[in-house]
Amino acid sequence: MTDAPHPLSPQDCLVALMIAVSASDENVRTAELVKIDSAVNNLPVFASYDVDRVREMSVLVFELFSQEDGLDALFGMIRNDLPEVLFETAYALACDVAAADGTLQETELRLLEEIRYELEIDRLHAAAIERGARARHMSL
Repeated sequence: MTDAPHPLSPQDCLVALMIAVSASDENVRTAELVKIDSAVNNLPVFASYDVDRVREMSVLVFELFSQEDGLDALFGMIRNDLPEVLFETAYALACDVAAADGTLQETELRLLEEIRYELEIDRLHAAAIERGARARHMSL
């Protein structure tokens, strides 16, 4: 599966990126799932989103990750279907999911770097978004 049969909604794109970050280290943690669920249930961008689509996006991401060029295909869909106005939102959500369990795995860091590149997130903006995620997920 290299292309989605139908265009993804902007919210589908956001969910797919969050799931991709969670799955990037091949260990989907409960804290990451809770973060995704919380975002989908509480953020205004998801107000009209059908939460049952989260499962469909999970299946899509895992199918893509099982393919050699799956990550490229995912980014192709994101570039096609996510409005530019939501690029920083997408990166912020990805950072929150990566930070949710209190540790950043090397694979998560590499994927975040790829997301920054693919979505052309300005370095200064990325640093601010990352700093905010770190501050929100700090523990004692």
